[in-house]
Amino acid sequence: MDLSVIIVNWNTRELVLNCLRSLDGATENMSAEVYVVDNGSRDGSVAAVRHTFPGVVVVANERNLGFARANNKALKRARGEYVLLLNSDVLLSKDTVTALMEFMGKNALAGMAGAQLLNSDGSKQNSFDNLPTLLSEGFNKSLLRILFPGRFPSKRVTTSSPREVESVIGACVLVRREAIKAVGLLDEDYFFFMEETDWCYRMREKGWRVYIVPDARAVHLQGATVRGVKSRAKIEYYRSRYLFFRKHRGQIQLAVLKGVLVFKLGVSLVLQGFTCLFTLFQNTRARQKLAVTWTLLVWHVLFCPERRGLKDVRK
Repeated sequence: MDLSVIIVNWNTRELVLNCLRSLDGATENMSAEVYVVDNGSRDGSVAAVRHTFPGVVVVANERNLGFARANNKALKRARGEYVLLLNSDVLLSKDTVTALMEFMGKNALAGMAGAQLLNSDGSKQNSFDNLPTLLSEGFNKSLLRILFPGRFPSKRVTTSSPREVESVIGACVLVRREAIKAVGLLDEDYFFFMEETDWCYRMREKGWRVYIVPDARAVHLQGATVRGVKSRAKIEYYRSRYLFFRKHRGQIQLAVLKGVLVFKLGVSLVLQGFTCLFTLFQNTRARQKLAVTWTLLVWHVLFCPERRGLKDVRK
């Protein structure tokens, strides 16, 4: 078996069907098995995938187990020499998988290789990132990328050849089975966000390298999975950042990070509040941003309770 493909789905029926259609064209000349792990969807995703793609192995969970745990259920069954992790909101080009596999075949130390992610209009998304540090998480990352492009590279960097990076965005990433055996599965302490970042960190700790492959291009409809639960998704993102720091940066850096981010949230709340007052609360986007910031601050004041976030979302 050349390839095992794993797609985790949560209430994105049409997206996952389109993803599978694009996958058909991208894997037609290789032996591949495909798993769709459904996290308790209530939109008919399971029935639709089974009807439209009878060759796909569907793992139907009764509830939302989170991204890492869902992927791991399929990773334990996967037989391919390589494993492709796909978000359900990704559309592959015909050559995406081939480009990733050819690169991995020529680079024995490559443990993971990510695709160049694109918006639907063809413009580039950030497809790789630095591993989180106090500097990268406590300050404006966009500004750091402008001021220090060598240390904080971004989509502004134009390159036509694969390059080693600290971490890749996990929407479309190929992983070597040998590396998975050496490093272990995804860390199930993460529910959603940064699972792949933690994996990249552990890969590099074990001597494996992580790359971005520009010739492997995939359209990523960014954020479609959590579009209807933005506040809860933001909480989950903050939780994952804190978890990464606790595991890999230590308690002191974790405490500093929390202090910095709470301060930034407080400043943002004041500024966003003035914006809403100035516009008499008629600006929908401003109101939404204020609501998200307020939710995040309340979550911190309540000492970041586990019950808040995406774990308790049922629809």
